[in-house]
Amino acid sequence: MPSLRSRAVVAASVFSVALALGACRDTGKGALYEVSGRLFEFNYRLARATYVVTLNPLRPVDEGNVAVVDFENPAGGPPLVVEQKIWPKLPHVTLTSPPLTCVVKDRPYAVAIHIKDRNGAVLQELKTTLVSTQDQSDLPDAPLVLGTVYTLNPALAGHPDGRLPGNPKPDCPK
Repeated sequence: MPSLRSRAVVAASVFSVALALGACRDTGKGALYEVSGRLFEFNYRLARATYVVTLNPLRPVDEGNVAVVDFENPAGGPPLVVEQKIWPKLPHVTLTSPPLTCVVKDRPYAVAIHIKDRNGAVLQELKTTLVSTQDQSDLPDAPLVLGTVYTLNPALAGHPDGRLPGNPKPDCPK
């Protein structure tokens, strides 16, 4: 029967191996961030859809870094480019696109993120895709409310579903 001392040595060895393996998590050479969240945000109140990508820092970052994001344009054409300052003391970075049109359900859309230092040198590149669970056509034709006090949109009087008869639809690629 093993002694108490030998069991303690075995337990310590197993704990040390587990700790070493846990410390060896591969996050990529020199990686500053990892993509921790990505989604399409459909805001029915404002009648708009946007991409939202969240990054978690993997280590402390320097002051003056920026994220330059190329969001695939669902309406076609060149990507929608957003440049955003990164605040080093925040627990995560949230990157949001301008309002979108022509979002299609179950279609993957590409997003490329370039983390740059204050001099413009690229520190890290991340690529991901987003897939919507809804079509853009699910949104109302116009914002349901206006202003900060949620005043009903007078343009939608008599159309509580937010659909305006004869409202032109965007010319979306197939």
